[in-house]
Order: sequence, then structure tokens, then C-alpha cells
Amino acid sequence: MKIRFIAAASALAATTALTACSTSSSGSDAAAGPGRLTVWIMKDSVSDAYLQRFEKDFEQRHKDTDLDIQIQEWDGIGEKITAALASKDAPDVIEVGNTQVAQYAQSGGVLDLSDRTGDLRGGDWLPGLAEPGKVDGKQYGIPWYAANRVVIYNKDLFRKAGITSPPRTRDEWLRITAELNQGRTQGIYLPGQNWYTLAGFIWEEGGELAQESGGSWKGALDSPEALRGMDFYQRLQALGKGPEDSDEAKPPQAEVFAKGDVAQIISVPGGAKIVEQANPALAGKLGFFPIPGKAASRPGATFTGGSDLIIPAASARQDAAYQVVKSLTGEKWQTDLARTMSYVPNRTSLAGVIEDNEGTAAMAAAAAQGRATPNSPQWAAVEATNPIKQYMTAVLTGSDPQKAAKGASDAISKTLGP
Repeated sequence: MKIRFIAAASALAATTALTACSTSSSGSDAAAGPGRLTVWIMKDSVSDAYLQRFEKDFEQRHKDTDLDIQIQEWDGIGEKITAALASKDAPDVIEVGNTQVAQYAQSGGVLDLSDRTGDLRGGDWLPGLAEPGKVDGKQYGIPWYAANRVVIYNKDLFRKAGITSPPRTRDEWLRITAELNQGRTQGIYLPGQNWYTLAGFIWEEGGELAQESGGSWKGALDSPEALRGMDFYQRLQALGKGPEDSDEAKPPQAEVFAKGDVAQIISVPGGAKIVEQANPALAGKLGFFPIPGKAASRPGATFTGGSDLIIPAASARQDAAYQVVKSLTGEKWQTDLARTMSYVPNRTSLAGVIEDNEGTAAMAAAAAQGRATPNSPQWAAVEATNPIKQYMTAVLTGSDPQKAAKGASDAISKTLGP
């Protein structure tokens, strides 16, 4: 096995050392000849066993390619990838967060794969992965895998309240959550700054976090649609005892849920494992359902996180790199990935491969309505200061929603710039 762990060190120096195997920056496989192909995969994205299976299979089918899979730390990866894209000796394939593609594409060092989307069955991709991979109409990021939030619920508490099935609409969700508030039971634990959840409520109403017009981005939290999304968040949050001034990490909501007196939390399905570790008595007693939408015919909109694959323009073996991307994002290895890691496959047509996993099946159902954050290269800077969180706390503690939303929108506009 050649899978290697690479610690994040000096970005440019490390990049040069790691990719010394590349012999040309022309992008021509003929110029580079048979040889090593460097692939950067992020730590803990997938298991070593999965990568071992993929490497063995790929090299058997591509006798002229020696895969060098290098595991990267998330900490400091932005600077490291930026330096690699600007170098003449870049890795050949890089895993990046789906909302980071615009940031890297802006540098000009990412290969435009728009002419390959048909071959990759791009019409079947999850929107929440495909859309952030496209910048100015060009497809730079190829969807690899997805994960999104669902509702994790305590089946015992639902049963005690006489609730026999999960809600399918937002109105029903509010009603059931109110009914769960009996005795010492908390209907839902929803902290006041869970802004990814708020984003889904805003999108469900037809609103946006920010909008682009004429090449300029503007915050949009003060639109009527976005305000309706915040109003629903406020009504749902009031049915529990979540803090108004912190997010799901402070305190860790899995620990709160593990006490056994909370009926629901909003989390990725993997959060159930953390709950069960904290309280083994809850093992087998947790269920999952997609975040409800306004209509029973489909789940509500939700934020889709995950990863895309990019090919640096400086790759010396672009054709071979494309074959790696095509394999990893194709049906065989998407099915293996979904079953190994409980991720949502990148294609809507593959949702059936995880139907036997309740949490992942709920996540896949929601992923069909998945969205991503605004596709601006500066969005990461918005998240760094996150005026959305401050806005949410202001509304939940009694401030005028319209005024607070206008202030947050202005802050977003200033950060995103023209």
C-alpha cells in the first residue's frame, strides 16, 4: 500500500516536495509518460480499507499508472491547496470541500471539466454538490459524496406521547413537537445559532442567504422570504430549551440528547453514534426522518455538505487524473463508498443502495432538496465572522427581525464585496 499520511507543514515547500514525482506542467499525458499519479485525500473522509480497494482495482485496470494516495490534514489545507495550484508541480487530483471550489477556481489553477459532465452523468448529480462545483457556468468540481442534516428522534418519547409516525410537513412538525413537551420531556433541542438549519428554512421559503446581480453579491436575509424562514426557526426553537446565544457545539448537543429527556435534535445521522456512545441505553431507540418541508410531497430544503474532486491545471497527467475522478464518482465506487461510510452517493439514482440504513436513507431523501452556501469565493470570510449567528441570537432575544436582518445582510454584502 502506498497510502501515506501527510502532515500540514509549510504550504509551498510541502507542496513542492509532495509532488516532485510530476515531470511536466504541460498537462499532456504523452509528455509525462507512464508513471505515478498523486492524489490528495482529506483525513477521515474515507477509510483506509476503501482506498486500498480502490487503488488495487484502479492499478489493475490502468497498468501504466502507479497511484500515490496522500492523506492531508484539514487544518491549513486552504493555503496548501492554493500554493499547489499556483505551482508547476501540482498533485493530479485533490479532494476539496464542496463549498471551497469557487475559492480555488478563482485562482485559475483548476481544470475546467465542463465538457466531461455528460460522460460523468452530471444530469444525475445532487444539486447541493453540483452547484457549488460550477463557477461562472463552468464545472470545476466533480461531486464525490454528500452528507446533510436530518432529525434524530427518541422513539420511546414519541411512543409515550402517542405519536406513531414522524411528521411530513412543517405544520405537523410544530404540532408534534408541542405535543412532545410533556412532563420533563423537551420536544426539541435546537440551539439559537444553528445557522445551517436556518439556511434550509430560508431556502424552503424561496429566500437566499445572499444573491448575485451584475457580478456583485448582496446579503439577502432581509427579504420577505428569508424573514419567513427565520420566523419558522424562532417558532420551532421556542418549543425546546436550547440556548439562544450558542450553536450545537456549545454545549455538544449529542450530550444533551443522550440524557434521554429530549425528543429530537437536528444533526447528521452519524450524530446518533455519538449519542449512543454517551448513553448505551439509547442504542436501538433512535430514529431518523428528513427535515419536513411545507408540503408532504417532498422533504424540506437542507444544506448539503460534502466533497468534490478537482484536477489542477498544472497536473502533468490530466487524462489519467480524469480517469481517477471518473472511477471515484462512478456507480461502482459510489456504491462502495455509500455502504462503507454511510454517505449519500453523488447521484440521485443511487439513493436505493442505502435504503437498508435508516439514517442514511433519511439523509438521501433530504439530499434531493439539498443546497449549498452562496457560490462566492469570499463566502469563507463570511463564515469566519458569521453575522448570521449574531442575527439569530438578536431575533431570539427580542430584537426587531427586520432591523436585525438588515444589519446582518449589510455585513454579508460588505464582506462579499463587488
